[in-house]
Formats: sequence, C-alpha cells, structure tokens
Amino acid sequence: MAGTKAKSAGKTAGAARSAGGGARAVPSAAQHAYLSRGLNQPGGKLPLFDADGREVPHETIRVCIARGWAAPWFANPIKPDWVVAKLTPAGYRLLGAEPPAGAGEPG
Repeated sequence: MAGTKAKSAGKTAGAARSAGGGARAVPSAAQHAYLSRGLNQPGGKLPLFDADGREVPHETIRVCIARGWAAPWFANPIKPDWVVAKLTPAGYRLLGAEPPAGAGEPG
C-alpha cells in the first residue's frame, strides 16, 4: 500500500512540473534556444522564426509564456495569430543573465 501512495505522489509531482512550475521547470532544448535568441535583442524581443527561417512553433511560445519566462509584447496587426513576445526578468535569470534595467516594467 505504501508503494501505491509513493507512485501516485510521484505522478502528481511530475504532472505539476510539466504543467507549469515556473522557477522549478526546466526548458526543453527548443524552448532554451528560443529564449536565448532574445538575449542580444533590444528589450529582449523573442524571434518569430528560428535560425533556419522556420516559424517558431506556437506551443514553444505558449509554454514559455505560461512558465513566466516570456511575456506577450504587442499585437502584430499584420499577423494577429503570431505572438510577439519578450523575455521576462525570470527568463533572463533562467538563461544566467541579469535582466536589464526596466525589464520588469510593462512595455
């Protein structure tokens, strides 16, 4: 019976980490690559396309926003289904960088 409780507790903890988790979550390789591209951009702007010119998957952007590593920046009037995002202070810290002054302010 104790083994049953341990298994279900482990599943619950794992589900919580994958569902969001913020600071405790670890980005996938694709999420890390996406976020890293914002380090050298003004205001931490994140790309709409990867280094090979392919559109960044919407799921990658959605998960990064849900975990607090990125935030929507502004609506794209030409392509309203594209999410233009920027790094948050948590995103900078996740990447081992110091957020620039004013990064936490709405923009």
